[in-house]
Amino acid sequence: MGKKQTKLVVIGGGTGLSTLLRGLKHHPFDITAIVTVADDGGSSGRLRDDYDIPPPGDVRNVIAALSDIEPLVEQMFQYRFSASEDLRGHSLGNLMLTALTDITGDFSHAISEMGKVLKVHGRVIPAANKKINLHAVLEDGSIIEGESKIPTATKRINRVFLVPENVQPLPEAIRAIHRADYILIGPGSLYTSIIPNLLVKEIGEAVVKAKGRKIYVCNLMTQKGETISYTAGDHVAAIHKHVGNDFIDSILVNDEELPIPVKELYKEERAEPVTFDVAKLESMGLEVIKRDIATIRQDGTVRHNAANVAEWLVDYADIYHQKVNRPIIET
Repeated sequence: MGKKQTKLVVIGGGTGLSTLLRGLKHHPFDITAIVTVADDGGSSGRLRDDYDIPPPGDVRNVIAALSDIEPLVEQMFQYRFSASEDLRGHSLGNLMLTALTDITGDFSHAISEMGKVLKVHGRVIPAANKKINLHAVLEDGSIIEGESKIPTATKRINRVFLVPENVQPLPEAIRAIHRADYILIGPGSLYTSIIPNLLVKEIGEAVVKAKGRKIYVCNLMTQKGETISYTAGDHVAAIHKHVGNDFIDSILVNDEELPIPVKELYKEERAEPVTFDVAKLESMGLEVIKRDIATIRQDGTVRHNAANVAEWLVDYADIYHQKVNRPIIET
């Protein structure tokens, strides 16, 4: 009997999640992506309000990342209109997901059908199947309403919360978490892409209780309005604070120095590389994994090297399963 595929759940949103998935899909993982639906800006926000559906943008990016289609078809799916006043800013993929939701009567069903059309590797599940709103409480007690407004904050974020707070997840998301061998959290904007998923109460509880190993893929850079001066430990502490449990087992951090011109570029945006203190992280009960996982794009922006992260996880899964001498979890 051949070895079962490693069951992998990846939780996040934004550019970080879709970037990571582009590397993971080329390896023998059974992937479930749980995607934030807290976005309220741009095309996603307009469609969310006009059609009373979850915002499709992050889901669209994840579908594109996991798809197995010709580059031109993906380019069309991601195409953003600019000339028409009515369509300006909308992407074709967002409009397609909105149309499918209207046709099928259900956002998650629309995602599933779109996944079939675009030959997606794995499953894409929204953190919630209804429209939600993200709020942030700042250090002075003031409250910002709306995901798109939170990064404009000039004060540190104390916590974020969902409205409504009792939103229900899809059962298939909970099943995937409980069956997972590994649960990757991140990368992505800490307060607006990662934590909102875990604030869906049953998702946060399921992750804490799951037997699979929980790994935080640490952000490479701090983010203006969300994580100025945050260390790797601060990221983990914020996640644990919101979930109410110190549940993360391991943290994957970048240990390659970034070029000075790249640092200077980010400094202009009040951002800097996320630093880490191995001793402090270990004192938090974390296994610290240091790898070269950053890549620099032509425009000078820093992203996770999806291929390097995926190859690391393949090796890690093999070594970890041998070390603990257990088979991959079967259903």
